[in-house]
Amino acid sequence: MATAQTPPGQGPLAGVRVVELAGIGPGPFAAMLLADLGADVVRVDRPGGTGLAIDPAYDVTNRNKRSVIVDLKSEEGAARVLDLAERADILIEGYRPGVAERLGVGPGACHARNPGLVYGRMTGWGQDGPLAHRAGHDVAYIALTGTLGMIGDPDRPPAVPANLLGDYAGGSLYLVVGVLAALHHARAGGTGQVVDAAIVDGTAHLSAMIHGMLAAGGWQDRRGANLLDGGCPYYGTYETADGRYMAVGPLEPRFYEEFVTLLGIPEHSGARRDRARWGELRAAVAARFKSRTQREWTARFEGSDACVASVLSLSEAPHHPHLAARGTFTDHGGITQPAPAPRFSATPTAVRTGPAQPGADSAGVARDWDVPDLVQDQEPMKDPG
Repeated sequence: MATAQTPPGQGPLAGVRVVELAGIGPGPFAAMLLADLGADVVRVDRPGGTGLAIDPAYDVTNRNKRSVIVDLKSEEGAARVLDLAERADILIEGYRPGVAERLGVGPGACHARNPGLVYGRMTGWGQDGPLAHRAGHDVAYIALTGTLGMIGDPDRPPAVPANLLGDYAGGSLYLVVGVLAALHHARAGGTGQVVDAAIVDGTAHLSAMIHGMLAAGGWQDRRGANLLDGGCPYYGTYETADGRYMAVGPLEPRFYEEFVTLLGIPEHSGARRDRARWGELRAAVAARFKSRTQREWTARFEGSDACVASVLSLSEAPHHPHLAARGTFTDHGGITQPAPAPRFSATPTAVRTGPAQPGADSAGVARDWDVPDLVQDQEPMKDPG
């Protein structure tokens, strides 16, 4: 693992080698996070790409990685991947259960070459169970966990939270936690293992607090009826005079008092804990926010503890003064993108390279990982590394 002597921008995982078998969605994002943290991530792309409708030059989930092309359906394909797995600390794949085994690069074959390898498996349904072999995407996975049904207005269909909740929160982040925990175990005892990261498991796990509240009678099992799901008039979003929105969340008493004072409805101070008055409180809050623009309300709540913020678009967010001051977003290669997170005092991270281009790094990986056969039968390519 990396030490305090790691060169600036390399991150705490400098020296860790990761093989990513190319896929879409949560697998690439998990591998990007490991790469952001300093790992040497080699993405094994397939000839012809993954079918994702995005120019590889703009796919920032492949930043900080290197790419080689291997045809796993060819006679020598599995051998090339196994050569990489033998020299790796972690391997990540996102195939349906059994596919990696049929291709000759499943856990058994990899562990025969490298018993200490952490083998991370990223799927929606998991490696077993009635749905394990079924196709699916984020929205279906979160639907069955009960989490999708929590989101949105009670009189409208559940709101789809892009693919952030399932693919990335319930999938990628749990895979990263899992493979790093398994890597710690492997380095302590020398034994690798398989990490089964299923989006249904991770997304269900994210709702642990809600299940506790449900069991205690503090959460109603329906949308728009609870403190944190929009049912509470002082935790949600309101439209402004110019059609924009403000986010409101002064849950604590003193924050709520500051909120109603600055909003100009101090007469509703006592409505915070009186559910019978929540209807009139919501109407009053909505009316006030509709009386001014987002810019005016932003100025009004500036510097306060009223827990009010402007709802910004993706293109607006990087320019917010706080996010700009922290460098939450960065520009690299002409692409504005989120900077690596979290932050480390001794081993800072950085966007070191742009999106890896399929096959562009074959020569460099063959040299650095001592796998000369990677470039066998391939046309010479310019290697930026």
